[in-house]
Amino acid sequence: MEIKTKEIKIVGIDSIIENPKNPNKHSEAQIKRLAKLIKNTGFRSPLIVSNQSGFLIVGHGRLMAAKSLGMEKVPVIFQDFKNEADEYAFMTADNAIGSWSELDLEKIKLDSLDFEDFDLEMLGLENFSILEMVEEIEDEEKNETEKKLILQVELPNELELRDLYDDLISKGYLVKEI
Repeated sequence: MEIKTKEIKIVGIDSIIENPKNPNKHSEAQIKRLAKLIKNTGFRSPLIVSNQSGFLIVGHGRLMAAKSLGMEKVPVIFQDFKNEADEYAFMTADNAIGSWSELDLEKIKLDSLDFEDFDLEMLGLENFSILEMVEEIEDEEKNETEKKLILQVELPNELELRDLYDDLISKGYLVKEI
């Protein structure tokens, strides 16, 4: 396997040319979230620009977020591609392959409790929140201390709300509408 990434260069943001064939669309909410992430943790994932075409291949959303933050320079990796078809395939695959994974929201919910003053928006998840930790209660039968969590979920319509409600009830969860 050949490693294509040679070095990261810091380049003027105005020199980056967005790829006109980029099939990925970015919502305003996504760009705001990316901007918040960059502002809070720094610019950690460089953009990828093709040496052949000069077009941005990977990082269109990050570029938009950087512009919204008024950044003047961004990290870039310049890479060689065989042809325009390879550029397009890599650009599309970079956008698409991530959608194959499935997030374990229950694990994220539990893991995020390990961090103090944790901003859930940094997770990049829509409509995900843990409202509060409820007082620890004593389980009389087991004589163990358990933590109860409250989760607030915003759904786009009543049908999805009912489906989720029924699903959670069938799994034995205590569910209350607020």
